[in-house]
Amino acid sequence: MNADITFREEGDPVDFGRNFVGSEAFRALFSEGMNLVEETAAYLDGDGREESKLLSRQASLTYASESMRLTTRLMQIASWLLVQRAVAEGEISPEQALQEQTRVRLTTPEAASPVFDTASLPPRLKDLIGQSVRLHARILHLDKLISSDEPVRSKGDSPVAAQQWLIRSAFGAQ
Repeated sequence: MNADITFREEGDPVDFGRNFVGSEAFRALFSEGMNLVEETAAYLDGDGREESKLLSRQASLTYASESMRLTTRLMQIASWLLVQRAVAEGEISPEQALQEQTRVRLTTPEAASPVFDTASLPPRLKDLIGQSVRLHARILHLDKLISSDEPVRSKGDSPVAAQQWLIRSAFGAQ
């Protein structure tokens, strides 16, 4: 882990991205994402392959299309997570991470084609697709926060600053 500590002036916004990638929350997100990648690969190479053989021709086409989209989504997620972990471990700078992200972009999710009958897909594949879509949405949100040029600022006075002022005044330390 990167052990650099940055001190801020009072009132300066916290750099969410730099703090998040070094947090326990990021480590949990990383683990969740990589576990989903492994779980999906095991399913598609094992039970999923067997289940796809039992599908009708149209359902088999849907299975192939949706499993390819699932795989692509998970590779985008894994790439993003690996770049952010490299930042957290000090292997690359946040600026280098932004350059890396131009090579592998997080794309916005597409809805399944109305031609495909997703209802006929095996339940396990539908579950993996759902998990990946939810994780992808979370990562898209985090990516916007992390790669924003401006630190996130709240409008008006900060509720935390107000509470800190109340505590300081209660104890006479102003």
